[in-house]
Amino acid sequence: MNEHVEFHLMDTEADYLAAFATMQQLRPHLTDATAFAAQIQRQRQNGYHLLAAREHGQVIGLAGYRLTENTLYGRFIYVDDLVVDAALHRRRLGEQLLDKVRQHTRALGYRYLVLDTGMHMALAQRFYFRQGLLPLGMHFSQDLNP
Repeated sequence: MNEHVEFHLMDTEADYLAAFATMQQLRPHLTDATAFAAQIQRQRQNGYHLLAAREHGQVIGLAGYRLTENTLYGRFIYVDDLVVDAALHRRRLGEQLLDKVRQHTRALGYRYLVLDTGMHMALAQRFYFRQGLLPLGMHFSQDLNP
């Protein structure tokens, strides 16, 4: 089913522009492909990586993650973005992307892979449970410019 899928890290503006439509499925507030590419370039300066699943040259899934450190986990990988084209959800691409990130985490000698998901995203929560991720807390935020 996924024999033609290739996984690789994206690192050029052309890569980011090619990823925009897929990322927009997860982040619909992103409306400008050029601004998105510039943002990914900035995020890369802070340790962000964008892993793509491509099939026949088309980006069909993405995992955006960063290497970070805090006093709770020490050094760990935080998954900011995990998205698969909505028409392809049954192909286990999300699982494959997450496995690639896990492999990278282990190769670095890091112990933890961490991510957040919205309280309203029951399907994503079920997926993460099936992948062995467990909720350890709640993520709080505040919009300081209401």
